[in-house]
Amino acid sequence: MCLAYQNTALLSTIIIRGHNSLDTTKRRAILALRDVGALQREIDKGIEILRGGGVVAFPTDTVYGLGADSSNPAAVERVYAIKKRPGHRQFPLLIAEMDRLTDLAEPIPEIAWFLARRFWPGGLTLVLRKRDSVDKSVASGATVAVRVPDHPVCLTLIEGLGNPLVGTSANISGRPPALTADEVRQQLGRKVDLIIDGGKSPGGKESTVVDVTDDRPVILREGIIPSPEIDAAYEEYLEVK
Repeated sequence: MCLAYQNTALLSTIIIRGHNSLDTTKRRAILALRDVGALQREIDKGIEILRGGGVVAFPTDTVYGLGADSSNPAAVERVYAIKKRPGHRQFPLLIAEMDRLTDLAEPIPEIAWFLARRFWPGGLTLVLRKRDSVDKSVASGATVAVRVPDHPVCLTLIEGLGNPLVGTSANISGRPPALTADEVRQQLGRKVDLIIDGGKSPGGKESTVVDVTDDRPVILREGIIPSPEIDAAYEEYLEVK
């Protein structure tokens, strides 16, 4: 089966099945902005670039992301260089399915599973203790940050690549995140191998980052999911525990 056909099927499946945080109106708005065939051709090209160690910018449910194959240390280093990001500030990893979390983190506390079931796919990044198998190029410390995004373009890239995707915001460190392909071009120019134009990112804010290395979650960055929603979920968790 050819790559283009496989990826078209992936995109169609992701669009049809839908997700909890990206409602039907938003999904239709994303697809209305671009001809699906043309968008799929860009995604096919993006997957090939990622497999070859390249760097791709793409829309997500929060802001535009900058991605590389997490299993390719040289590609990950390029992302650091493009963003001008200090090496000690590791990148989150994007996965397509919650079940893949066990490939990256160990142990996984029950509160982590509870929050994942509540907010994934969506704008929640969980920080957990990493497995020894996670390469130091993507997680140099004892933890790893993981998210399941809620955007058909991003999910199709991840599934087509077959590996977790390094997924940081597509901007120079310290500058505002990009919400459109044009804003990515303004900040990153030709440093990126491909910018997939999937219209404006529907979220408009970066993900909320929560440390769940212990039983009590700690909000490290408030983003698209307000802190009270995380607090309320934790209270509910305690009630049903």
